Formats: sequence, C-alpha cells, structure tokens
Amino acid sequence: MKDCTKHDKILNALQELLDDRDIQSVSVSEIAQKAGIGKGSIYYYFPSKDAILDALIERNYEKPLEFAQTLARQTDVPPFTRMAMLFQACRTSSSEFRRQKSTDDSTPDSFHETAYIHQKYLKHLIAQLKPALTEIIQQGIDAGEIHFEYPAALAEIVLIVLALKLDNTLVPSSPEEIEDTIRGLICLLERGTENPPGSLNFLTMF
Repeated sequence: MKDCTKHDKILNALQELLDDRDIQSVSVSEIAQKAGIGKGSIYYYFPSKDAILDALIERNYEKPLEFAQTLARQTDVPPFTRMAMLFQACRTSSSEFRRQKSTDDSTPDSFHETAYIHQKYLKHLIAQLKPALTEIIQQGIDAGEIHFEYPAALAEIVLIVLALKLDNTLVPSSPEEIEDTIRGLICLLERGTENPPGSLNFLTMF
C-alpha cells in the first residue's frame, strides 16, 4: 500500500519549489530532495513530473469539487439554485488559483509558464465539475423545470465559458466584459431551457 504521507510530501515539495521557480526548471531529483525521499520513490507514486503537477492541482482545488458533488445529491434544492452555487464554487476556485499564481514577473518565460499551468487547471476544473453539473441539469429535466435534450453538452458549454472568463488569464477581460459575458450566458440558458427572460438573472448574484 502506498504511503499517503510520502505522497503528500512530494506534493508539498513541488508546491514549495513552485513558489519561486517555474515548473520547467524543477527536476524530479529536486522534488525528491525537497521531500526528503529517494528519487526512485518518486516513481512509485507518480510516473512523471507532469503527473505530480496534475495531482497538486487536483489537491489544491478539491474542496470546490467536493462541494459540487454534494450539490448534485441535494435533490430537495431547486436545480437552478444548485447551478448558481456551482457557479460560485467555480468563481471561488478560479479566484484562489489566480491568487496563488499571481506574479510581478512579466517575462515571456513567465507568461508561458503561467499559461501552461492554467491550461492544466482549466482542464481539471471542467472535467471534474462536468459530471456534477450534468446530473443537476438532468434532474431539472426530469422535474420538468429544464427543457433541453443534451444535458452533458450544456454542462460542458457552461463550464468552458465560466472557467475561461472567471479565470481571466487566457482571454483577459475587464470586469465589465466578464459581466456582459456571464449575462449573455444566462440569457442563452434561459432561451435554451425555455425559461422566461430574466428568470435566471439571480445566477449572476453568486
């Protein structure tokens, strides 16, 4: 059985190294040294440095993802209310990620480094939240509150737009532009799910 303590030590080591280093310059040997374990032990837990980074991203944002899974099970709460709460989880996660990766270094290498990690973060966020949001939408369909034939596709579209706009790194926008995009998304949701105009505006409050 794998030692969870060593697993966490490896992730902690990479987290510390990334505080003032870029991922490309960090070696597996350095991660092992920082964690206080042998290099060979690293490969018992992770097949590559990339896999360590993936696991670190997953650990750092597991709380909003666990919250999303909990929401999907709360069938006593209206689906659109749960969607709004999921939007907030997405916003919170994105804000936390930006805070952790903020830097005054504007060099090209720094830009590409940030974009690389953001791409991994966004991929993880969308992949993990999609099942929960799909389930919420499907429950709304079953209850007759949402009228849409492709719940998984709708969930993916919503998450892609939210993740990109709320992250605000890959496609930088002003607060006003982000607000306009979110309102446009809400409008499309209303039309696509056959809800009256303005009925889902409360989603923007979360």
